[in-house]
Amino acid sequence: MAYFRQVVNPVFRNNWILKIYRISISPNVCQGKPVIKGNRVLVSNILGALSAGDTIEQVLEDYVNITREDILAAFEFGSQLSNFETFSYETYTL
Repeated sequence: MAYFRQVVNPVFRNNWILKIYRISISPNVCQGKPVIKGNRVLVSNILGALSAGDTIEQVLEDYVNITREDILAAFEFGSQLSNFETFSYETYTL
C-alpha cells in the first residue's frame, strides 16, 4: 500500500484514503491485481465493462456482491493511478 501513497496527489488524499479501503491488493489474491475487497472482483473488469459501454446498473447486475460505492472506488483508483507527474526526457539524459 505504500506505493499508492506515493502516487496519490495530496489534494485528493483524504478522499482517496476513504475509498481505498474498498480496494484490496494482495499477492495471494488474483495474482496481486487490485480487487474489490472481499469479492475477488477485479477493478480492471469493472472499468473494462464500463468503458465498453455498460452502465453502472448493468455492472451491478453482473456482479451482485458489489455496491455502487465499490464502482466509484474503482473509478477513483483508476483516476489516481493515472495522475502522475511527467518530466521531459532532457532532464534525465546522461
